[in-house]
Amino acid sequence: MTEDTKPPFARRFRGFLPVVVDVETAGFNAQTDALLEIAAVTLRMDDAGLIHPDETHACHVQPFAGANLEPSALAFTGIDPYHPFRLAKTEDDALQTVFNAVRKAIKEHGCTRAILVGHNPFFDLGFVNAAVARTKIKRNPFHPFSTFDTATLGGLAYGQTVLARAVQAAGLAWNSDEAHSAIYDAQKTAQLFCAVVNGWHRLQYPACTPTLDTP
Repeated sequence: MTEDTKPPFARRFRGFLPVVVDVETAGFNAQTDALLEIAAVTLRMDDAGLIHPDETHACHVQPFAGANLEPSALAFTGIDPYHPFRLAKTEDDALQTVFNAVRKAIKEHGCTRAILVGHNPFFDLGFVNAAVARTKIKRNPFHPFSTFDTATLGGLAYGQTVLARAVQAAGLAWNSDEAHSAIYDAQKTAQLFCAVVNGWHRLQYPACTPTLDTP
Protein backbone atom coordinates (compact mmCIF):
# COMPACT_ATOMS: atom_id res chain seq x y z
CA MET A 1 0.00 0.00 0.00
CA THR A 2 1.44 3.37 -1.04
CA GLU A 3 1.09 6.57 0.97
CA ASP A 4 -1.53 7.87 -1.47
CA THR A 5 -3.71 4.79 -1.15
CA LYS A 6 -3.72 4.67 2.65
CA PRO A 7 -6.95 5.67 4.44
CA PRO A 8 -7.03 9.39 5.39
CA PHE A 9 -6.52 8.83 9.11
CA ALA A 10 -3.48 6.63 8.43
CA ARG A 11 -1.91 9.53 6.51
CA ARG A 12 -2.77 12.25 9.04
CA PHE A 13 -0.52 11.24 11.96
CA ARG A 14 2.22 9.17 10.30
CA GLY A 15 0.29 5.93 10.66
CA PHE A 16 -0.61 6.46 14.31
CA LEU A 17 -4.21 6.55 15.51
CA PRO A 18 -4.73 9.10 18.31
CA VAL A 19 -6.79 7.56 21.13
CA VAL A 20 -7.72 9.75 24.08
CA VAL A 21 -7.17 8.12 27.47
CA ASP A 22 -7.89 9.17 31.03
CA VAL A 23 -7.27 7.20 34.20
CA GLU A 24 -8.39 7.72 37.77
CA THR A 25 -6.05 6.35 40.41
CA ALA A 26 -5.48 6.00 44.13
CA GLY A 27 -2.31 8.10 44.08
CA PHE A 28 0.49 9.40 41.89
CA ASN A 29 2.89 6.44 41.88
CA ALA A 30 2.09 4.12 38.98
CA GLN A 31 4.17 1.32 40.47
CA THR A 32 2.49 1.21 43.88
CA ASP A 33 -0.88 3.00 43.67
CA ALA A 34 -4.07 1.42 42.34
CA LEU A 35 -5.51 2.05 38.90
CA LEU A 36 -9.23 2.54 39.56
CA GLU A 37 -10.78 3.71 36.27
CA ILE A 38 -9.70 3.78 32.65
CA ALA A 39 -11.51 5.32 29.69
CA ALA A 40 -10.49 5.53 26.04
CA VAL A 41 -12.17 7.61 23.33
CA THR A 42 -11.50 6.66 19.72
CA LEU A 43 -11.71 9.25 16.95
CA ARG A 44 -13.13 9.35 13.43
CA MET A 45 -12.39 11.56 10.43
CA ASP A 46 -15.06 13.06 8.18
CA ASP A 47 -14.87 13.72 4.43
CA ALA A 48 -13.52 17.24 5.03
CA GLY A 49 -10.57 15.88 7.00
CA LEU A 50 -11.91 17.04 10.36
CA ILE A 51 -11.69 14.68 13.32
CA HIS A 52 -14.39 13.99 15.90
CA PRO A 53 -14.82 11.87 19.06
CA ASP A 54 -16.24 8.50 18.13
CA GLU A 55 -16.67 5.66 20.65
CA THR A 56 -15.97 5.62 24.40
CA HIS A 57 -14.77 2.44 26.10
CA ALA A 58 -14.35 2.42 29.86
CA CYS A 59 -13.99 0.15 32.88
CA HIS A 60 -13.90 0.44 36.62
CA VAL A 61 -10.83 -1.40 37.85
CA GLN A 62 -10.23 -3.50 40.96
CA PRO A 63 -7.13 -2.51 42.94
CA PHE A 64 -4.35 -4.99 42.26
CA ALA A 65 -3.15 -7.17 45.13
CA GLY A 66 -1.13 -5.08 47.58
CA ALA A 67 -2.00 -1.78 45.89
CA ASN A 68 -1.62 1.42 47.87
CA LEU A 69 -4.78 3.52 48.31
CA GLU A 70 -4.01 7.11 49.25
CA PRO A 71 -6.92 8.56 51.27
CA SER A 72 -6.35 12.04 49.81
CA ALA A 73 -6.59 10.69 46.25
CA LEU A 74 -9.82 8.82 47.02
CA ALA A 75 -11.28 11.93 48.64
CA PHE A 76 -10.40 13.97 45.55
CA THR A 77 -12.01 11.57 43.05
CA GLY A 78 -14.84 10.41 45.32
CA ILE A 79 -14.18 6.79 44.32
CA ASP A 80 -14.92 3.95 46.73
CA PRO A 81 -12.70 1.18 45.30
CA TYR A 82 -14.72 -1.59 46.92
CA HIS A 83 -18.25 -0.33 46.31
CA PRO A 84 -20.27 -3.31 45.03
CA PHE A 85 -22.07 -1.26 42.36
CA ARG A 86 -18.79 -0.33 40.63
CA LEU A 87 -18.84 -3.72 38.87
CA ALA A 88 -15.09 -3.36 38.63
CA LYS A 89 -12.95 -5.67 36.52
CA THR A 90 -9.48 -6.97 37.24
CA GLU A 91 -6.65 -4.99 35.69
CA ASP A 92 -6.14 -7.72 33.12
CA ASP A 93 -9.81 -7.81 32.07
CA ALA A 94 -10.12 -4.01 32.06
CA LEU A 95 -7.04 -3.51 29.90
CA GLN A 96 -8.05 -6.26 27.50
CA THR A 97 -11.52 -4.71 27.13
CA VAL A 98 -10.08 -1.30 26.27
CA PHE A 99 -7.18 -2.64 24.19
CA ASN A 100 -9.46 -4.81 22.06
CA ALA A 101 -11.55 -1.77 21.16
CA VAL A 102 -8.42 0.24 20.37
CA ARG A 103 -7.01 -2.54 18.17
CA LYS A 104 -10.31 -2.68 16.27
CA ALA A 105 -10.16 1.07 15.63
CA ILE A 106 -6.52 0.83 14.49
CA LYS A 107 -7.50 -1.80 11.95
CA GLU A 108 -10.58 0.09 10.75
CA HIS A 109 -8.54 3.23 10.04
CA GLY A 110 -5.61 1.42 8.45
CA CYS A 111 -3.18 2.63 11.11
CA THR A 112 -0.18 0.81 12.52
CA ARG A 113 -0.46 1.67 16.20
CA ALA A 114 -2.31 3.87 18.66
CA ILE A 115 -0.76 6.94 20.23
CA LEU A 116 -2.13 8.06 23.58
CA VAL A 117 -3.69 11.52 23.79
CA GLY A 118 -4.05 12.85 27.31
CA HIS A 119 -4.01 15.93 29.48
CA ASN A 120 -0.50 15.62 30.94
CA PRO A 121 -0.33 12.14 29.36
CA PHE A 122 2.88 11.12 31.11
CA PHE A 123 0.65 10.33 34.10
CA ASP A 124 -1.93 8.29 32.17
CA LEU A 125 0.60 6.39 30.07
CA GLY A 126 2.66 5.64 33.17
CA PHE A 127 -0.30 3.92 34.84
CA VAL A 128 -1.23 2.07 31.64
CA ASN A 129 2.32 0.83 31.15
CA ALA A 130 2.63 -0.20 34.82
CA ALA A 131 -0.63 -2.17 34.61
CA VAL A 132 0.55 -3.83 31.39
CA ALA A 133 3.75 -4.89 33.13
CA ARG A 134 1.84 -6.29 36.13
CA THR A 135 -0.59 -8.25 33.99
CA LYS A 136 2.06 -9.31 31.45
CA ILE A 137 -0.18 -8.37 28.52
CA LYS A 138 1.89 -8.90 25.39
CA ARG A 139 -0.04 -6.82 22.86
CA ASN A 140 -0.20 -3.25 24.08
CA PRO A 141 -1.61 -1.22 21.16
CA PHE A 142 -0.20 2.09 22.42
CA HIS A 143 3.20 3.51 21.59
CA PRO A 144 5.32 2.93 24.71
CA PHE A 145 6.46 6.53 25.20
CA SER A 146 5.19 8.93 22.49
CA THR A 147 2.02 10.92 23.28
CA PHE A 148 -0.02 13.96 22.34
CA ASP A 149 -0.45 16.38 25.26
CA THR A 150 -3.58 18.54 25.33
CA ALA A 151 -2.11 20.66 28.13
CA THR A 152 0.58 21.78 25.70
CA LEU A 153 -1.85 22.04 22.78
CA GLY A 154 -4.36 23.96 24.90
CA GLY A 155 -1.65 26.37 25.97
CA LEU A 156 -0.62 26.90 22.35
CA ALA A 157 -4.11 27.30 20.92
CA TYR A 158 -6.01 28.98 23.76
CA GLY A 159 -3.45 30.16 26.33
CA GLN A 160 -4.84 27.70 28.90
CA THR A 161 -3.18 24.56 30.27
CA VAL A 162 -5.76 23.50 32.89
CA LEU A 163 -8.24 21.11 31.27
CA ALA A 164 -11.40 22.88 32.44
CA ARG A 165 -10.12 26.29 31.34
CA ALA A 166 -8.81 25.05 27.99
CA VAL A 167 -12.11 23.31 27.24
CA GLN A 168 -14.07 26.46 28.02
CA ALA A 169 -11.64 28.63 26.06
CA ALA A 170 -12.31 26.37 23.08
CA GLY A 171 -16.01 27.21 23.38
CA LEU A 172 -16.97 23.81 24.77
CA ALA A 173 -19.15 23.05 27.79
CA TRP A 174 -17.64 22.02 31.12
CA ASN A 175 -19.49 20.61 34.16
CA SER A 176 -17.38 20.61 37.33
CA ASP A 177 -19.78 18.18 39.01
CA GLU A 178 -18.96 15.51 36.42
CA ALA A 179 -15.21 16.11 36.32
CA HIS A 180 -12.67 13.66 37.75
CA SER A 181 -14.35 10.60 36.31
CA ALA A 182 -12.33 8.83 33.63
CA ILE A 183 -15.19 8.86 31.13
CA TYR A 184 -16.01 12.56 31.46
CA ASP A 185 -12.41 13.75 31.46
CA ALA A 186 -11.52 11.53 28.48
CA GLN A 187 -14.49 12.79 26.49
CA LYS A 188 -13.69 16.43 27.24
CA THR A 189 -10.02 15.89 26.44
CA ALA A 190 -11.10 14.32 23.14
CA GLN A 191 -13.25 17.34 22.30
CA LEU A 192 -10.34 19.66 23.13
CA PHE A 193 -7.89 17.68 21.00
CA CYS A 194 -10.30 17.68 18.07
CA ALA A 195 -10.89 21.42 18.41
CA VAL A 196 -7.14 22.16 18.28
CA VAL A 197 -6.41 19.78 15.39
CA ASN A 198 -9.44 20.97 13.41
CA GLY A 199 -8.55 24.61 14.00
CA TRP A 200 -5.16 24.00 12.46
CA HIS A 201 -6.72 22.02 9.61
CA ARG A 202 -9.05 24.92 8.78
CA LEU A 203 -6.08 27.29 8.64
CA GLN A 204 -4.51 25.01 6.06
CA TYR A 205 -7.75 24.37 4.19
CA PRO A 206 -10.04 27.41 4.65
CA ALA A 207 -12.77 25.84 2.52
CA CYS A 208 -13.49 23.26 5.21
CA THR A 209 -17.03 23.60 6.53
CA PRO A 210 -16.99 24.40 10.28
CA THR A 211 -18.67 21.73 12.38
CA LEU A 212 -19.29 21.28 16.08
CA ASP A 213 -16.73 18.98 17.67
CA THR A 214 -19.09 17.18 20.00
CA PRO A 215 -19.38 13.44 20.71
